[in-house]
Amino acid sequence: MARSARHKVTVIGAGNVGATTAQRIAEAGLADVALVDIVEGLPQGKALDLAEAAPVVRHDARVVGTNDYADTAGSDIVVVTSGLARQPGMSRDDLLAKNAGIVRSVVQQAVKHSPDAILIIVTNPLDAMCHVAMDASGFPRERVIGMAGVLDSARFRTFIAQELGVSVEDTHAFVLGGHGDTMVPLSRYSTVAGVPITQLLPAERVRALEERTANGGAEVVALLKTGSAFYAPAASTFEMVESILLDRKRVLPCAVQLQGEFGVDGLFVGVPVVLGSGGVERVFEIELQPDEQAAFEKSAAAVRDLVDTLAALPA
Repeated sequence: MARSARHKVTVIGAGNVGATTAQRIAEAGLADVALVDIVEGLPQGKALDLAEAAPVVRHDARVVGTNDYADTAGSDIVVVTSGLARQPGMSRDDLLAKNAGIVRSVVQQAVKHSPDAILIIVTNPLDAMCHVAMDASGFPRERVIGMAGVLDSARFRTFIAQELGVSVEDTHAFVLGGHGDTMVPLSRYSTVAGVPITQLLPAERVRALEERTANGGAEVVALLKTGSAFYAPAASTFEMVESILLDRKRVLPCAVQLQGEFGVDGLFVGVPVVLGSGGVERVFEIELQPDEQAAFEKSAAAVRDLVDTLAALPA
């Protein structure tokens, strides 16, 4: 295949999530990868390490590490993982302000060199960072997508499969809403071989699995003590990248700016969408029961609070 015909993905942030995402994309032979970070030597070192694994893993994807956004030019997709983890003594507003500044800066630099790219945002607080990215890029909603629901659904599927002693492959789950403890796991739409888990498990076990899913990230953080999850977030990001680059039209739960769907307007909230070569090709608006709609609206309100806090922060 000619070099010009190959896909290119930029991953911003060479930490655990970014580097592992780059690894998955390259090793699948899906695209050439530009790994970018502000720290000199970090992306170059990780890219070189990944390149040296290529003969063993048997792929010909080119992986370049850089501190210069010029090297990202012509990317089909830009994945944003850069940002700070919350430190002791740091308030939520502090984290929000710092990561908003980082995301705004990296998105502005990336889109200058790749004006037709699709943005996948991974940095937390996810839903608010999508707003920052959309504002910084000026892109339409189809090309600014948040990675949260794929990860949350993967966690839910894992816990369902473990609970029932079945293959994760036969387990399907949908999680809507914001990324965090206000997420809305839809258990009646979550199935094993097409059978809703509400028919397979007692209500209290379903509730326990929903709560574990909502706290999935915190559970990993508590076990690791330093750092947070990265294997599952990277795998989830890869699934979105693959669906877009291969135009697979996968139906995946992603954060997208709603424009009246589910009764919400102007907010990034996790909903099922069709992901293809154009990015978000349509929103799957499924019917919610009153209690589910109320939980969804509560989740959207939590996102609104974050966005309002962001707007009130000093520039």
